[in-house]
Amino acid sequence: MPLISVLAKMEMRGISLDTDILKDLSLRAGEELEVLSDEIYRLSGENFNINSPKQLGEILFEKLKLPGGSKTKTGYSTSSNVLEPLKDHYRIVSLVLDYREINKLKTTYLDVLPGLIDTFTGKLHTSFNQMITSTGRLSSSNPNLQNIPVRTEFGKLIRKAFKPSSEENILFATDYSQIELRILAHYSDSERLIKAFQDGRDIHSETARDIFELPSDAVIDSSMRRIAKTVNFGILYGISDFGLSRNLGIDRKEAKKYIESYFFKFPGVKDYIDRVILEARKNGYVTTISGRKRHLNRISDRNMNIRKGEERIAVNAPIQGSAADIIKLAMIQIDREIDDRKLKTGMVLQVHDELIFDIFPGEFDTVCRIVKTHMEKACKLGVPLIVEFKKGIDWYHMESFQVL
Repeated sequence: MPLISVLAKMEMRGISLDTDILKDLSLRAGEELEVLSDEIYRLSGENFNINSPKQLGEILFEKLKLPGGSKTKTGYSTSSNVLEPLKDHYRIVSLVLDYREINKLKTTYLDVLPGLIDTFTGKLHTSFNQMITSTGRLSSSNPNLQNIPVRTEFGKLIRKAFKPSSEENILFATDYSQIELRILAHYSDSERLIKAFQDGRDIHSETARDIFELPSDAVIDSSMRRIAKTVNFGILYGISDFGLSRNLGIDRKEAKKYIESYFFKFPGVKDYIDRVILEARKNGYVTTISGRKRHLNRISDRNMNIRKGEERIAVNAPIQGSAADIIKLAMIQIDREIDDRKLKTGMVLQVHDELIFDIFPGEFDTVCRIVKTHMEKACKLGVPLIVEFKKGIDWYHMESFQVL
């Protein structure tokens, strides 16, 4: 209940938007879509409706004979889950994904947001919802400001339009560093995982050395770290060797080796996964760190696909749900102290693990200390909660800095 007043203030406060930037980006997006369309048509050998899953599926999986096609009654699936593993191997797929993202940006944000600005306040006011997601994460609607695509440069550039409420103010962004993996360390009580976080080591590089069987002082390149990152977060979602092989575009046997190597090096994590699934079967639910329940009524279903799906939820829900609980607790405490100190600064956006503040002149140092204190102390875990900070003249031009 205390969060309701925090969200209400955020909704009323709104965020300033530079519509000239959006108009310019919309024109550029239109030009980029034409360039992408022409190249996609050239690679496919014919013109077709790129926005039609049916036509796109026929081009990719019948005409060009790309692997991974799965035909249903309505045609081939061309969802991102199907196309993402192919993008590094087939240029046309990468171009299609770029086209989709820019098209979504243009039609959902660039051309729409200016019309949603409140004529009285001159600001954009989103709605934050507590009851939509099953994990407990907040969602945003009318407009959804939590789901702006950032795969392409266009997705990042749209953030230039989000401004503080005056030229004297500063936008301040803060987010938790790898909070879900830290919660996994806490729940699993994995000694190696806990020590890595306590020592401040990069967990993705640590995992890369393990799955590639490298010495502890080996230098990890970006490709190895990317694979390790996919493994780390895949484990959180109960990924299978098939799922990992598809996500990384590697052989299933190799994917299985990565997962087995991970569990060998972090045995506490495997024990946690087995334990939480058994408890979910026994109780019919799992709980987050605050005691919030996620019911799993079909975790013992005879249908293997349904059962496996429920098991994946059982593993991930306590992790993702606890991350949501922690940031909500931090938001309540931060808002309370800002009010107690009678500061003008306020939260304007929450994007999962990230909080955005509109900071007024003379309040920057005070707000930084308030935010750091309450985010790091929101919940006591077996590993430290680490917070990262950025500031800037808009949501795009943000520079990292440390708060001591």
